[in-house]
Amino acid sequence: MTSELLLPALNAARKGKEEGGIPIGAALFIDGTIVATGHNRRQQLGSVIRHAEMDCLEHAGRLPAGSYSQATMVTTLSPCEMCTGAILLYRIPRVVIGENRNYRGAEDLLLQHGIQVDVLDDPACVLLMEEFMTDYPTLWNEDIGML
Repeated sequence: MTSELLLPALNAARKGKEEGGIPIGAALFIDGTIVATGHNRRQQLGSVIRHAEMDCLEHAGRLPAGSYSQATMVTTLSPCEMCTGAILLYRIPRVVIGENRNYRGAEDLLLQHGIQVDVLDDPACVLLMEEFMTDYPTLWNEDIGML
């Protein structure tokens, strides 16, 4: 069963898939209240940086610096080095990851910086990425810089 915290990110991932993009979603919560969601829009926007976490931060807009210290970033897939860098830059203290079976990003870097990392191993997130990676291997490899 998908956790309530993960649901907005999972819905964002599904929206990305419907748009013809990579099905990864993210949600930013501050003090338990959802502030923004985002999904990977690299394909849709022809962007090199619009991963789900980056898109989510963009949708959150400019927030007071102190807000991030009360934040949780929720993402359907383990965050890559770029997205991890943004999490570290804004000092977001907690990251909830839907799954890391299909791709394990820079979780060790998050942990080294004292970030709380919770991996849910959510079956819906696993299946969404498994199907995408099987159906679109070239697009997936491009997204993670593996060409």
